[in-house]
Amino acid sequence: MIRGHTLSGSSSSEDEIPSFKQPIKKRPHELTAYHFGRSDSSHDSDKDEDSPVPLKKKYGMDIKNKVSSVGNDFAKRMMNKMGFEDGKGLGKYGQGRTEVVELSKQRGRRGFGLHLEGLEPCNVSWDFEAEKVSAEERVLWMPECHDDPPEMQELRQWMVEGPKKMTIDDETHFCDPEVLKNILGLKTVFDQLEPEEMRRARTRSNSFETIRGVIFQNRAAMKMANIDAIFDFMFTNPTDEKGNSLILYNELLYFADICAGPGGFSEYVLWRKGWHTKGFGFTLKGPNDFKLEEFFAGSPETFEPYYGVGGIEGDGDIYVPENLREFRRFVMENTEGKGLHFVMADGGFSVEGQENIQEILSKRLYLCQFLCALSVLRTGGHFVCKLFDIFTPFSVGLVYLMYRAFKKICIHKPNTSRPANSERYLICKWRREDTKDIHDYMFEINCRLGQLSGVTSSLDVIEVVPVDLLKDEHAFFNYIVASNDRLGKWQILNLAKIRAFAQNNELYEERQSDLRKECLKLWKVPDRARSAPSKPDPKSKFFELMKGESSDYMNFKAEELTQEKLKAITSIYDYYCIVLGMETNNQSQTCFILSLGRNHIFWKEPRTLGCRWIKLDLKMDLPANTLLCAELVQELNGEGRAQRRIKAVHILDALCLGGDDVRALSFMERIHHVQKFVKAVSKPSIPNLTPIKAKEIFPLREIDQVFNHLTMKVVKGSGGIPQLCYSMTDGKHFIPSGLLILKTVEYPWIIAYSKTNQRTYFFNTKTRTSVFDGPNEAISSFRSCFISRLFWSWDSGVKLVDGHIAASGKVHRHTITDFVDHALGR
Repeated sequence: MIRGHTLSGSSSSEDEIPSFKQPIKKRPHELTAYHFGRSDSSHDSDKDEDSPVPLKKKYGMDIKNKVSSVGNDFAKRMMNKMGFEDGKGLGKYGQGRTEVVELSKQRGRRGFGLHLEGLEPCNVSWDFEAEKVSAEERVLWMPECHDDPPEMQELRQWMVEGPKKMTIDDETHFCDPEVLKNILGLKTVFDQLEPEEMRRARTRSNSFETIRGVIFQNRAAMKMANIDAIFDFMFTNPTDEKGNSLILYNELLYFADICAGPGGFSEYVLWRKGWHTKGFGFTLKGPNDFKLEEFFAGSPETFEPYYGVGGIEGDGDIYVPENLREFRRFVMENTEGKGLHFVMADGGFSVEGQENIQEILSKRLYLCQFLCALSVLRTGGHFVCKLFDIFTPFSVGLVYLMYRAFKKICIHKPNTSRPANSERYLICKWRREDTKDIHDYMFEINCRLGQLSGVTSSLDVIEVVPVDLLKDEHAFFNYIVASNDRLGKWQILNLAKIRAFAQNNELYEERQSDLRKECLKLWKVPDRARSAPSKPDPKSKFFELMKGESSDYMNFKAEELTQEKLKAITSIYDYYCIVLGMETNNQSQTCFILSLGRNHIFWKEPRTLGCRWIKLDLKMDLPANTLLCAELVQELNGEGRAQRRIKAVHILDALCLGGDDVRALSFMERIHHVQKFVKAVSKPSIPNLTPIKAKEIFPLREIDQVFNHLTMKVVKGSGGIPQLCYSMTDGKHFIPSGLLILKTVEYPWIIAYSKTNQRTYFFNTKTRTSVFDGPNEAISSFRSCFISRLFWSWDSGVKLVDGHIAASGKVHRHTITDFVDHALGR
């Protein structure tokens, strides 16, 4: 059994389906087996397709005793051209045969003369009006539950154990018995038809088949694009009940993709949101793991797979309780304890030869996906999960628990889900606050299922919510029954359509092209072919990102901070400070870093911009179209002989972040974007990645904070003599080379402080006007900040701490603190 293996494929709309008045009659010889499960690695085709049996004309197929084959008509026309006349033989003297030569009805590689009774090629037709298809989809939400989530004391009384059951034909509590009967009959599929024949018929008959993956790696990505759009982009643009965004200012959109290899769902989200989102992946290790190298549309630099216990070395088995706990710990640790905005689950596995009990075999997978989502979602978060049949009390009970855990739920089959299979999606909106007991109850059920999973056990958990309770919840019960019946009838109708198309190769779904265009427009997905991203040379990419702006200013060296330069500062509110590290030759190695995507990263020093870009010899993973101003720093961890040196990248400022041009933003806005960017690209689960950090920024008026970070530490290799170090907030430290001082306001504007209003304001020194909100012309761009930067070198003779000898003419600690105190009136 393969858990966490995505099966991409199924489709349907919410339009009305013709209702049944009589059961479908089946002959034994018409029911055979077509196996369910994926054997390919691309996930572009799905073999979870149920197979057709003969149906009445009312379901779209005309089967009125048309015994003459399409091939026979063609053969007769060919013989007529050779001079054939009825009753006369071919040949000069009429000596040939007098009957039309039948074309072979042999299919594929079967033995010659084998006929498939009920599937012979014939002039069967299809009533296309019987199925109403549209790019628009009707969403049917379940009536909202206003009761509080149940508590553990009550929940523990709900679970029922009983004998293991491996049949489903009598599970009629939550559907029309005839619908269940017909669906189960249809799941015994045509193994007489070779797989290629079945695929051809399915491809020609499905109205939405040609949508496929478009720009993404597989059809699963398009399913998520379809679902997201139909539900008003509730996943990639989540809002609360009042329509306010659930994403806080400068916060990433956090999501998880569970049981989801190779990652089509995530590729869509990363394409839609770019680097402004951070994804966590949890799936079974193996051939169906995440294929990040196939993320052509959405770059994977902000996606981090995590497999439970062992991290990247774990097995990703969602059934294992310890894996669930560890995944939750990792997610919470990397979302500041808040959890995720949404979770996607697309689990499935091969049930070859056991198609009729797929729901029973999938019960624990359903449970664990629900459980995992509840463990990592924040209050107000959303969830989408693929299900198949939901006829058993166990499955329906799980849906009921989600009904109580979320404010709104819906069962929906999107257009991109092939209409002839049983796939559908559970959509859950706005997780309630007090759902811990539901989560813990599910966790206990999973542990119990683990105890009962042995082949020798005859017991199973058969109910998680009493059937009587489910039936008494009339709104819930009626919705489940209506959903099962509606989707069941839609499935039966489309299986009949596949059978008709298998019998008549001249049938063709003419709506495919138009529906493809309509759907892609509605879902806001470009109609173009998938292609691997190009990797231009760094020099061309640099000039492309500069957009015609001259880069000459990047050669400018920072001016040295002298006492005269310090006295020339008009307003200390205009300036910010950054402590630089020491890398080579006792100097900071400030540089520009350019990323073409993944590990295609290049660098060069500011004074060598005319030279070629050099491949950065560090293990990093950055989105394409990123241009940073940074420094390479040796971080120190610990002291003395046990000290470890770690090469790190500290970002000072940014020009482009993953294609977003931020040069014209204010300095602090750029820094906020950098801080957000660093959170997105950091992957703490991969220990050998080079750390990338946003520099700590200090206002010049708070210069004392800088000095509070300075300390004397014993550095490995220094002979035991303590050296001046700068301690960072994460516990590591580095040897500083000095202080970079940046002017962030454009002349003639300055920032001043209003004692009356207890806040800063912008003042125009020419016009003598003042405003609280800074006008655009007062904002210093990246170029302006870079050109006007000052550098206070902490070389020999500069006194920063007790014990340093102060040389005359230098700027010392007391020099700058006295200046700041005087400017602040202290």
